[in-house]
Amino acid sequence: MAMVNVSTARKISIIARIAAQQAGRNRTVGAILQGARVITSSWGRILGQLWLEVTGLVFLFLAAIGAGALVREYNKYQVGQATSSRVLVAIIFTLTFAWFGVSSFWRVRKKS
Repeated sequence: MAMVNVSTARKISIIARIAAQQAGRNRTVGAILQGARVITSSWGRILGQLWLEVTGLVFLFLAAIGAGALVREYNKYQVGQATSSRVLVAIIFTLTFAWFGVSSFWRVRKKS
């Protein structure tokens, strides 16, 4: 008599499939599963929006830091202690991070 060697993972997948079939026949379990799907979908959407808002805020803070550096570099440029390239880099940095911050909030607005 030959004994079939079945892996533990295969046994678990068979048991899970049978349990899912049985649960699908039970209205209470089906309702609970549907409720869980709705809740996870809602939480996923909320967490996605929160992620965009937090990253947008971080980008706007970085843009504010860049604006402070821009003011300092411009003042140095006025008195001849800095080059125009340093002012240009500060402008590009500030505008880039401001754009990232604003566009992140626009994406949140667009999704809701």
